[in-house]
Amino acid sequence: MAAAAPPSSISFFSSSIFLSTPTTSSNLNCFFKPQNSKFPLRATIRSELATLPVLSFEGTQVGSATLNLKSAPAETARAVVHRGLTTDLTNRRRGTASTLTRAEVRGGGRKPYGQKKTGHARQGSRRTPLRPGGGVVFGPKPKDWSIKINKKEKRLAISTAISSAFENTIVIEDFDDKFEKPKTKEFIAMLKRLGLDPKEKSTFLMTEVSDNVKLSSRNIGTLKMLTPRTLNLFDILDAEKLIFTKGAVEFLNERYGFDYKEDEEDEYEEEEEVNADEGTEVEGNSDSKE
Repeated sequence: MAAAAPPSSISFFSSSIFLSTPTTSSNLNCFFKPQNSKFPLRATIRSELATLPVLSFEGTQVGSATLNLKSAPAETARAVVHRGLTTDLTNRRRGTASTLTRAEVRGGGRKPYGQKKTGHARQGSRRTPLRPGGGVVFGPKPKDWSIKINKKEKRLAISTAISSAFENTIVIEDFDDKFEKPKTKEFIAMLKRLGLDPKEKSTFLMTEVSDNVKLSSRNIGTLKMLTPRTLNLFDILDAEKLIFTKGAVEFLNERYGFDYKEDEEDEYEEEEEVNADEGTEVEGNSDSKE
């Protein structure tokens, strides 16, 4: 069953929850400051409930799934997602670029030539920045570019971005056992049965990715295969289609749902911090910024 033709991008800027006009009407879940307070009215975190059709491996609808995620209020949603995205991109910078100053360049202990009667400008060292092979003035040095973001805020940014993209989201049954051997042609055929264009950017979120599925999809340049440990905000916003397995929907509802307990320990927290430093896990080569 082919899905209806959605907009060309799931950019969260075009979502209805981001285009809502900020309001302080009584139908919002708000907490109020005293009337003599100079603090503005602030809306609380709300729940975005969406019902999505579940498609089989053959592309037919076999049921429905409910996605119940936290969502930032319209007044702050754009800022929360922007902060989460810029934090992820900044933390990818390795900061290992380094150059040598004139004090670190090898050689140059002796004056190259006499001070006068040479017809050349006076030189006191071969390590001067004016000569080839000399030191670098104000060049880059190793630097830690990482910035911190609260875990609650990072989770809220991811859940808000996913909530804004539910119109371009598809849920599919687990298909790990459908690929007995690696075959890219079969994977492309599955995309077409789901109503997806292989030329469009698609992001799959699965609880586990088998070797056959990974090998079958790695040659598709527009495809990203993510797991709970590699889920990141950039790949969500960069995709034109989001495809979740039923297990991934259960994970999202449990981890990013409205009933998630903030104080309980999460086995993915440490892994997410590592992925934020090393960049996202993608099939193929990924260039790191300096």
